Amino acid sequence: MTRHDDKIYLQHMLSYAREALQHAQGSTREEIESDRLLQLALLHLVEIVGEAASKVSPATQARLGRLPWRGMIGMRNRIIHGYDTAEIGVLWDTLQQDLPQLIQMLEQELPNFEERDSGE
Repeated sequence: MTRHDDKIYLQHMLSYAREALQHAQGSTREEIESDRLLQLALLHLVEIVGEAASKVSPATQARLGRLPWRGMIGMRNRIIHGYDTAEIGVLWDTLQQDLPQLIQMLEQELPNFEERDSGE
């Protein structure tokens, strides 16, 4: 896998994390719990973040070690394989705590990623 591919996956992670927060904006935990369509959309967006994370090469994961790789990939696996036990509390915590932090980290790392790669 090339670094170019990794950059695309990082951009996908950022894009889908932002989209999840946009869809959840203004919603309470109870509203998400009672709105099945919103719930499914949010789960799917978080799943895509984890899927994109799983595609990033081990070298780039090591280089961007402060990103929560295991957590993102683990969440994706939990959604996919435990679809019948997806807990709204975990989704809520992800939306409130994890995704905003992830977005901030990706926004900081992506320009640096580009700068370092362009000189190689």
